[in-house]
Amino acid sequence: MKIKNVAIIAHVDHGKTTLVDNLLKQSGTFREHQNVSERAMDSNDLERERGITILAKCTSIAWKDGRINIVDTPGHADFGGEVERILSMVDGVIVLVDAAEGPMPQTKFVLGKALKLGLRPIVVINKADRPDSRADEVLDEIFDLFVMLEANDDQLDFPVMYASGRDGWAVKELGEPQENLHGMMDLIQEHVPSPDVDPSKPFAMLSTIQEYDSFLGRILTGRIQSGKLTVNQSVKVLTRDGEVRETGRVTKILVFRGLERVSVDSAEAGDIVAIAGLADATVSDTICEPNTTAPLPSTPIDPPTLSMTFSINDSPLAGQEGKSLTSRVLGERLMKEAESNVAIRVTQTADRDAYEVAGRGELQLGVLIETMRREGFELSVSRPQVIYRYEDGKKLEPIEDVQIDVDDAYSGTVVESMNLRKGELQDMRQSNGKTRIRFFIPARGLIGYHGQFLTETRGTGVMNRIFHDYAPYKGSIEGRRRGVLISNGDGEAVGYALFNLEDRGQLMISPGTKVYQGMIIGEHSRENDLEVNPLKGKQLTNVRASGKDEAIKLTTPRTMSLEEALAYIEDDERVEVTPENIRIRKVFLCPNERKKQARQKED
Repeated sequence: MKIKNVAIIAHVDHGKTTLVDNLLKQSGTFREHQNVSERAMDSNDLERERGITILAKCTSIAWKDGRINIVDTPGHADFGGEVERILSMVDGVIVLVDAAEGPMPQTKFVLGKALKLGLRPIVVINKADRPDSRADEVLDEIFDLFVMLEANDDQLDFPVMYASGRDGWAVKELGEPQENLHGMMDLIQEHVPSPDVDPSKPFAMLSTIQEYDSFLGRILTGRIQSGKLTVNQSVKVLTRDGEVRETGRVTKILVFRGLERVSVDSAEAGDIVAIAGLADATVSDTICEPNTTAPLPSTPIDPPTLSMTFSINDSPLAGQEGKSLTSRVLGERLMKEAESNVAIRVTQTADRDAYEVAGRGELQLGVLIETMRREGFELSVSRPQVIYRYEDGKKLEPIEDVQIDVDDAYSGTVVESMNLRKGELQDMRQSNGKTRIRFFIPARGLIGYHGQFLTETRGTGVMNRIFHDYAPYKGSIEGRRRGVLISNGDGEAVGYALFNLEDRGQLMISPGTKVYQGMIIGEHSRENDLEVNPLKGKQLTNVRASGKDEAIKLTTPRTMSLEEALAYIEDDERVEVTPENIRIRKVFLCPNERKKQARQKED
């Protein structure tokens, strides 16, 4: 049976997971009346809630006399580490681009990696039935992008299809009948080369995806590069440096059949398989026969650009909502994450109760925190910090390539804000009442900006960012302009007290919320921080009864998501994360301690 391995590359929300759904349905993978959920490949709860792909996943379809293994890749730059490592498993890529939006930063990022590996692309212009479709212009933009990324002649001679993943059709010319996706599956079999593998050599496979199963233990997915693998075969695990990590036996071989993994007795070179039975093997390791001495080459992963400090929750409310509280449990969970996610780096800090976690961006680290929160962890998280480099005595910082799409009316405001954050304008184009602006801006300049950006554009703006390069330090950037309201006592917030505090600023809590000294309960209307008492009830006498005055009406408090809270806090603040609540607090809860730290900073 002919095997073709292909990855789908696309920006967020360009429709690749929906396209895979219809490929599975039209290839006969599902039974005729089988109930299949929408976006079946997004199996993770967070993926379904946010509508994005976070983890790379494999599936396969049987088509005519062959089998097509498809890898669904994440579309957000923060999860680029997932994409970089799976490209070694495939021999071709489907570049999916929205017919209206055109190629976006993430498309450029992953496509550049694929072209450097020599993979052959198929371009699919999706959502070609949109009213604002501009398919011909988008095709020209894609060709320009290929040229800019230094594609070779074979790669520049890419086939093109116009499709609607939602409606399940793809055609080579827009005037053709729009019936099904059979033409796309035929094109994949014709255009994508067969795996460049050697069945005659000893068994070797590069591990590219790691997960854990409660029954099978550690499961490693990768493409068999040479030889044949059978159940109970003895294997050796080599690190990227060629050191022996462990030896063991393969207890289970799983192949992908649609959305399911099916157990088989053996597998041959070229197929993508998942294996179980090894305890220590991890991503980028080579699994091979015991006599092999040299590891398979693995693609280097781009370094992290952002870090946060994860520490135990030491607030007065600690231990009331979660079950995983200690630094030992926190450390074990983070080390486990670093093993399976090569884009994350974890190091223990000097005080032993905290860990520095470095990753690609706020969204990637936010997803990790949200996952841990749902697992029952309580933790305290610091403000994101960029990771600097030092070369020849110069301080270098990460620069982001930012692409912004806004209505013409808001472009001036956005340009002004980006300039204040040390952004450098690269390009500005107007079309049909929309403006597309491109900046190079320090990564730290974008921390906390997304909420302000949505306010400035009345929720209509779209901002996409991707790591560009390191450049000399750009100087200080203005932080949050307003101070915060800080609780001066422990207890439950009282409506009467909150009503009287509304003049001081915007509140973040409602009556009955548990508060403690040092917890942030609102945003001050001025630049300084202000300690307030949210616990003060109405003083009652025989003259003033509790029901004498009119009922209190409070303004709806401002609630923050996890990512918004991480972006909001300053260096002297922390986000307290529990399974039930997200709170913001000062690092030092006692006001005297905060004053002492402020004096030391001034000195």
